[in-house]
Amino acid sequence: MEGTYTMSLNQLKKEMNIKIIGNFTPEQAKRFMDDYNKNVNSINAADFNLVLDCLELAIVTPELVPALEDCYKLYKSSNFNKVIFEISNKPIVKMQLNRIAKKVGLDNAEIVIR
Repeated sequence: MEGTYTMSLNQLKKEMNIKIIGNFTPEQAKRFMDDYNKNVNSINAADFNLVLDCLELAIVTPELVPALEDCYKLYKSSNFNKVIFEISNKPIVKMQLNRIAKKVGLDNAEIVIR
């Protein structure tokens, strides 16, 4: 399944919302990063929460871990107030997301089960 994403800013709630579905091609990953940087550069990220809708996220394969670590590093460097991962009740996904957050030092990450 080819991946897709939506990205939006909610100025009222002080949230940057991202929903990711499926796996990205390299071209899609570049577009995602460009859109991400454009949105982040238009706000003071320290005043915002980054909310990532990961409800449709599957178990992360070993090949995708480095790319996910790079995304976490980007989220960390953006200095959001909080980085919130919304997931369904998938213990393995929760464990993977926690492990990567700890590895890259994303200390302001929260995982919320919906």
